Amino acid sequence: MREGKRKKLEAKGWKIGTPQEFLGMTDEEEAFVNLRLKLAEGLKTRRHTRGVTQAALARAIKSSQSRVAKMEAGDPTVSLDLLVKSLLALGTSNRELATIIARS
Repeated sequence: MREGKRKKLEAKGWKIGTPQEFLGMTDEEEAFVNLRLKLAEGLKTRRHTRGVTQAALARAIKSSQSRVAKMEAGDPTVSLDLLVKSLLALGTSNRELATIIARS
């Protein structure tokens, strides 16, 4: 947020903070959410790079296209192991997986 806009909002009584502060999340909860989002974005990017459709990925992991869409959207009902399994099904190496997780 631009500094000028921040000052105007604060002058009118608005409190400016982080999503973590707003939601009252612990550092561990924030790290978990960020991990899920990194894996979801990595899955979407990797699938596009490989030229694989959501339906084709779903068949490979014995799931549904709508579940793949939820995975890529970072839906909290999707388990981390399914995200990792899907990345591995796309041929992602351990090193590439580590790179996805390490991104800031």
